[in-house]
Amino acid sequence: MKTTIPAHARKPHLWEAIISLFSLVTGVCLSIVIYGLDAHIPMLLGVVVASLVALRCGFTWTNIQNGMVRGITAAIPATIILIVVGILIGVWILGGVVPTLIYYGLKTISPAVFLPSTLIICALTSLATGTSWGTTGTVGVALMGIGAGLGFPLPIVAGAVLSGAYFGDKMSPLSDTTNMAPAMAGTDVFTHIRHMSYTTSVSFGLTMIIEIFLGLKYSANEGNLERIDLILNTLETEFTLNAVLLLPIFVVMFVSYKKIPAIPGITLGAIAGVICAVGMQGANYESIASVAMWGFESSTGVEDVDKLLSRGGLNSMMYTIALIFAGMMFGGVMERTNQLKVVAEKILSYAKSTGSLILSTVLTSIMANIVLCDQYMAIVMGARSFAPAYRERGLAPENLSRAVEDSATVTANLVPWNAGGAYQFATLGVPTILYLPFNFFCWLSPIVTVIFGYMGWTIKPLQRDDEASQADAVPGE
Repeated sequence: MKTTIPAHARKPHLWEAIISLFSLVTGVCLSIVIYGLDAHIPMLLGVVVASLVALRCGFTWTNIQNGMVRGITAAIPATIILIVVGILIGVWILGGVVPTLIYYGLKTISPAVFLPSTLIICALTSLATGTSWGTTGTVGVALMGIGAGLGFPLPIVAGAVLSGAYFGDKMSPLSDTTNMAPAMAGTDVFTHIRHMSYTTSVSFGLTMIIEIFLGLKYSANEGNLERIDLILNTLETEFTLNAVLLLPIFVVMFVSYKKIPAIPGITLGAIAGVICAVGMQGANYESIASVAMWGFESSTGVEDVDKLLSRGGLNSMMYTIALIFAGMMFGGVMERTNQLKVVAEKILSYAKSTGSLILSTVLTSIMANIVLCDQYMAIVMGARSFAPAYRERGLAPENLSRAVEDSATVTANLVPWNAGGAYQFATLGVPTILYLPFNFFCWLSPIVTVIFGYMGWTIKPLQRDDEASQADAVPGE
């Protein structure tokens, strides 16, 4: 269905829609870059401006409010998933699932294959925790120290750390971006991950080849591994570690393979984590319920371990849920009152093929990261702006969610003034401009997805069932 303009309203002018977008962009940039604040309030101010523009165009408050409500309604499945994911992360840490995966990952380090090992370790850690920031701020910092001791240039080490961390961030069902992108595009998280695996496997494979080549080139000597040993010893002391504890991970992978819906699938993974917590770590009902609500609080006295493991819980997802609601309110108003449509029409006038449509999506998402300075806003803008075009051209929503996450999620840390770039510089101690050339996965991903688009590889057509479900889910349609 297409959004129709009520008889008492008119189609917004391009300059009016740009005012709404400019208010959002300016507010978010000032808040994040100048004042170091969160994006929620300026996003809500953007909703106010978009609403005022809509009133000027003749739309009633009922039209505007319906856009907000339908936008939030479309985000409800994603918020349910995020709630379950928050609980799962907490109980997986309590049950020793995440510590076991990190432990076995760290045990694989060898100076002869340090760079590919770093890539794999960070990828596994990020897959297990669903966070690139948490991975780089803990294991990544330790690997930077080891790399320095082994004689590797720090920008190269930082590139391997970030490549692995963002691979896990975009492929883990525990990641908020991995849940947010399909929610904005109109598909489910497991369909999104399966479709994204085609381009991601190519990007990651090329990155692995490059890391192996660079590792052989620099041929570092044996160095000081005390920091890693401290993490390993702390994990051994605090948790009962056993390969059996990896079973919950295989449960989630299995339900993904069997195409079980995300909410019951992730719930099964959380239940498996609870069983591990009781059977292997001796947890009781009180500790499980507390961790499920408030997250796991690590107090080992080892800062690296405490930073990595102090997370999860239902409450930890409220920030992201509020961000989704604010973004969907803005998107709902913009789409319901056709402001987004007039901007998209201008951009789409240059997209004549499926390849150029995907290229436009990628460039828009990257530009959103540059201008909005936030990967979540880039996901919202990229997905919501192009969703109608993908439907009209008979393309399944997972094509859109893949293009958005192959660009918006992974390029945030490549922009020095973006929150992602600023955080990684402060954490790893390497300026963004120096590690950017070596962060192969993050700049290869958008290139690969554009190539797939122009070549027509793994481009999925829209099915009738998908078309009907999207029409019900997308605000303003």
